[in-house]
Amino acid sequence: MINNVTLVGRLTKDPELRFTGSGIAVGSFTVAVERPFSNAQGERETDFINCVVWRKPAENLANFTRKGSLIGLTGRIQTRNYDGNDGKKIYVTEVVAENIQYLEPKKANEERSDSSEGNQSQSKSNSSQGAKNEYQKQDEDPFEKNDGSIDISDDDLPF
Repeated sequence: MINNVTLVGRLTKDPELRFTGSGIAVGSFTVAVERPFSNAQGERETDFINCVVWRKPAENLANFTRKGSLIGLTGRIQTRNYDGNDGKKIYVTEVVAENIQYLEPKKANEERSDSSEGNQSQSKSNSSQGAKNEYQKQDEDPFEKNDGSIDISDDDLPF
C-alpha cells in the first residue's frame, strides 16, 4: 500500500505545541497550499490542510517557524474519529508529517512577524537592510564578470 504526501506551503498561524501525558511533544498546524491551476474567474484557489507532527520535529517547528513561514513536508494521510460533546461521531483527516524542511531563512520569518505586529524598530530595520544586501550578493552570478574560459581538470569533476 502507498500513502505518501508531499506539500509546500505557508503556515496559516503559529504552530500549536502540546505535550501528551507521557511527555511526548505534538504539534498541530495548517498549511495553505495553492492549487496549480486557475478557476473559471482566473484566480488560484488555496487548500488549507491540517497537519500534525510528533516529538523533536514538533518542538523544532514551534521554535523556528511562525505564521506565514514557507515549509515543505512529506508524510502520510491519516484519519481518526472520536465522539463529540453532543454524542455525534467526529471524523478528522490530517497529514502526519514525517519530514519538515524550512524553505526560507530564519531572518525572513523574523522580519515577517515584526512587520505583521507593526513593531519594527530602527535597529531591526538597519539589520534587515544588511541581511537583504547579503542575500543580493548570494543571488549574483559568480561567472557574470568572467570573460575567459574556466579551466577545470577531469580530476575535479564529481562524475
